[in-house]
Amino acid sequence: MSEQRQFTDAEKKVTLWGVAIVFLLSALDQTIVSTAMPRIIAELNGLALYSWVTTAYLLSSTVMVPIWGKLGDLFGRKPVLLAGITIFLAGSWLSGLSGEFGSLPVLGGGMTQLIAFRAIQGIGGGALFTTAFAIIGDLYPPRERGRIGGMFGAVFGLSSTIGPLIGGFFTDHGTVQFAGHAIAGWRWVFYINLPLSVVSLFMILVKMPRMSHAAKGKIDFIGAGLIIATAAPFLLALTFGGHQHPWGSPLVLGLFGGSALGLLLYVVAERYASDPILPLDLFRNRVFSTANLAAFLISMSFMSTVAFLPLFMQLGQGLKATVSGLSMLPLMAGLMGSSILSGRLVSKTGIYKPYMIGGIILTAVGIALLSRLSAGATWPDLAWRMLVLGIGLGPGQSLFSLAVQNAMPISRLGVVTSSSQFFRQIGSTVGVALFGTILTGHLNASLGRIMPGVDVGKLQGLGAQAHPGGGFLLPQVVRNIIATAITDTFALGLWLVAAALVVVFLIPQIPLRDAAATMAGAKPQLAEEPAEVAA
Repeated sequence: MSEQRQFTDAEKKVTLWGVAIVFLLSALDQTIVSTAMPRIIAELNGLALYSWVTTAYLLSSTVMVPIWGKLGDLFGRKPVLLAGITIFLAGSWLSGLSGEFGSLPVLGGGMTQLIAFRAIQGIGGGALFTTAFAIIGDLYPPRERGRIGGMFGAVFGLSSTIGPLIGGFFTDHGTVQFAGHAIAGWRWVFYINLPLSVVSLFMILVKMPRMSHAAKGKIDFIGAGLIIATAAPFLLALTFGGHQHPWGSPLVLGLFGGSALGLLLYVVAERYASDPILPLDLFRNRVFSTANLAAFLISMSFMSTVAFLPLFMQLGQGLKATVSGLSMLPLMAGLMGSSILSGRLVSKTGIYKPYMIGGIILTAVGIALLSRLSAGATWPDLAWRMLVLGIGLGPGQSLFSLAVQNAMPISRLGVVTSSSQFFRQIGSTVGVALFGTILTGHLNASLGRIMPGVDVGKLQGLGAQAHPGGGFLLPQVVRNIIATAITDTFALGLWLVAAALVVVFLIPQIPLRDAAATMAGAKPQLAEEPAEVAA
């Protein structure tokens, strides 16, 4: 029977600080880019590819999560973190160079270069999130993970707070002259990752104790390849369908068909794999299947709202990037506060389901309020609505992973944690791709009625002019159309939140194990689960 290794308080503290820096690094990169995107798409002429800058990062990190999780079980968390940070650092540097050398062979122009380099970032970023949560599982029993998970939710909130601010500041004021060459401010959004990566590398190399693991097996490369073969065509179909190609076109239907075939082959291959990357028997556990499905849906709705808020404020309302970053503060304050509070309450009471339900209800209220905004909304009107959304999103930052970890034995911690993170990230990826496609299609249709033949990929074609104080000046009619298209996209997210609420009610409530039960190797009790899964 697998037992959890005991660490001293000093080892836990040092390791926790090192992991927090890694977690901050990965989370920061998901938010710091948002306020810079309108300026990036204006310079690189890529509004039509707006969502792919985020989608490329999420897709590559998502498909790598199960692989990094398995590598962590086989070779230990520390080497995986070091490899992940190194790749992440290289991707950040290359992203900052996008478009500097004009069009490149294979990679093309600046926007497609940025998408490719963001994918490299994502490969490394996939190791950071999943390994951070696995290390928390190594160090703390489920009852204490609620408190620690709440703290990490607050770290995510902190990164979400300072990320848009830093991104907006660099975008508006960061342009510098070096050796007679102007370096655009938005490039520092990626370059800032370089010193943070060096600090985290130092912390892990010097301070983090080695966390060895005795897991045996091999990497399921066939399974990993089939995950990519399933996810990539599906996301491409969502991106191309409706505006670049009709939904019924041979290309889009072929991509959907290829994705379905990849999924079928994956299920067949995993049933006979000696060491599957994502064991199918995990889905027979009701907590695992329902909690991951709910997290998938919440992640879709989260990204469908948060990813497009800066676009609403900068293009729909004409705000500067820095101001739009400051305007996100209420959302992040609510997220941080509710994440910490819910984590403490879960650790104190040993139950998690009521906080999941309450969070989802408030998330629905927040999205509904944001969907009623107009281009002329004032900052206070926007702020209190984002605060409500942030409070609702807070509990979901850690509780779904906690529920899944608690429902499984410690011997399966690595694969369970990486699987949970996989479904959250695939939800975010699908959300950005799907809602980005819907938004672009809406804009094409609406703007086409007043500007026949308009190319939404080029802001100049919409009459945009750079404002001397930062931001863009768009004709009021265009701003109204953009704002309406974005808020209509927000409203569609309500259907996902409603579905998530139904699923959360189906999650079984299992009391969280404390330290004594965990160290003794206690099994989670869930009567209806198959013995080979619940035991």
